[in-house]
Amino acid sequence: MREENGLILSNTCIAKDTYKMMIQAEMAKDMQPGQFVNLQIQGYFLRRPISISYVDDEHCFTIVYKVVGDGTQALSKLSANDEINIFGPLGSFYPIEDEKEVLLLGGGVGVPPMLELAKCYRKQGTKVDVVLGFNDADSVFYEDEFKALGCDVVVATMDGSKGVKGTVIDAVDAHHITCDYVCSCGPRPMLKTIEARYTRGYMSFESRMACGIGACMACVAKDKKEENLYHKICKEGPVFPIGKVEF
Repeated sequence: MREENGLILSNTCIAKDTYKMMIQAEMAKDMQPGQFVNLQIQGYFLRRPISISYVDDEHCFTIVYKVVGDGTQALSKLSANDEINIFGPLGSFYPIEDEKEVLLLGGGVGVPPMLELAKCYRKQGTKVDVVLGFNDADSVFYEDEFKALGCDVVVATMDGSKGVKGTVIDAVDAHHITCDYVCSCGPRPMLKTIEARYTRGYMSFESRMACGIGACMACVAKDKKEENLYHKICKEGPVFPIGKVEF
């Protein structure tokens, strides 16, 4: 990990309240799928943790974020050629296993890190099924980007305005997807449902973070099996094997 001033190449709105930012930075060459960066936004004390969505090349990477407060609103106002201070890459990552087929489940802002993971699996020739879950059609993004990688893509929306009506699991059932090796990222209710069905694979947890390096103990989660054992989401995670930590 390192601290670096990155150069913003673009910052565009791609869906409702959702922005894609491309950043030029040397740390891109060290990034793995599932990791995140901590961004310093001028005027705000705490950095904002944002997952790495795609590594465009060894000098450029992409993040996707949703405007949910003043900090991300300020982030959305930055433009090409602005500089932004970055600390990263941080956290654990999805291992690329020797699987013939994998199922990637992303919900909302949990969709972005799935794109780099899909790229890594497709590069080794693995069949990749992708199910993307959103609240409504205006919130959908990255469907075409996954298809461009050669993935089989299904979209689910809670209001039924696009794709299957319901959750990502509803979409899995509707399309009779039988793959049992799953990697996922999304809100905790979604992950809890996934854990109830699947035992093979990994999931990435969303959590409030302060330092991003495991020093402040603000993002701990209890181990599911070992009593009195806790894990730091920002350092030992955010990616854990399915069934490893409590929700």
